[in-house]
Amino acid sequence: MSHSAIPDFLLEDMIKRALDEDLGGAGDVTSRAVIPDGTMYQARLNARDAGVISGMQIARIAFHTVDPTLEVTTLIADGGVAVPKDVCMTINGDAKSILMAERVALNFAGRLSGISTMTAAFVAETKGTHAKITCTRKTTPGLRLVEKEAVRHGGGSNHRFGLNDAIMIKDNHIAAAGNVRKVLERAREFASHMRTIEIEVDTLTQLEEVLRVGGANVVLLDNMSNADMTTAVGMVNGAMTVEASGNMRLERIASVAATGVDYISVGALTHTVTNLDLGLDS
Repeated sequence: MSHSAIPDFLLEDMIKRALDEDLGGAGDVTSRAVIPDGTMYQARLNARDAGVISGMQIARIAFHTVDPTLEVTTLIADGGVAVPKDVCMTINGDAKSILMAERVALNFAGRLSGISTMTAAFVAETKGTHAKITCTRKTTPGLRLVEKEAVRHGGGSNHRFGLNDAIMIKDNHIAAAGNVRKVLERAREFASHMRTIEIEVDTLTQLEEVLRVGGANVVLLDNMSNADMTTAVGMVNGAMTVEASGNMRLERIASVAATGVDYISVGALTHTVTNLDLGLDS
């Protein structure tokens, strides 16, 4: 299923900060020194690895932020699949402008394509089940919006974007507030009809109490064995959405999905990712 892209204006400040960091106060001194004004250049953004592409929208904005006259053509859209030597984008125009934006465009596209590629590998392990792969808040500071979008490009889904998104009660909240009953009662009193309440449990005994007290929309099974997750899904019996989390390695995903959970949250999608190798060539 395709989704509308993030509006460009929401990404422009992020990209400008990255360009400011790279160009500093003097700009690209190498290009200024060696490339005559008015030199034209034809460049291709190529895939050197196979993977799911993300960050093409950002690359386009980066090139156009430096020079709106550059002719940028996207050949593999975000969410598309590339193999080595595929051309993802062409950029034609002023040589100095292209080289000024090159590294920022590649930094974003390489990292985001790494995230979407890893996500696609996790999603593939859920085939034949209804489980969905979702990300977490373990993102690079300042890049959460685009990293979570890259997860979507890889076929995954998004968890909450911030602490203001939903009420998510974790073990530290329960410890600080007193017990499961207290946190759920207070959460229900605080929440509007539009706000989801999720609660984390790490034992079946805790889950029993959550079911007895009621009030949660989602239960997070944290670091449970597959056998306990299967039991937990049966105990919930559709009363809540069930999410699994903790130690979710790729080789384990198929067996976790088979327990019947609805979502599997994977922090590694955004905090332990290898960039997809992309390069800019003439």
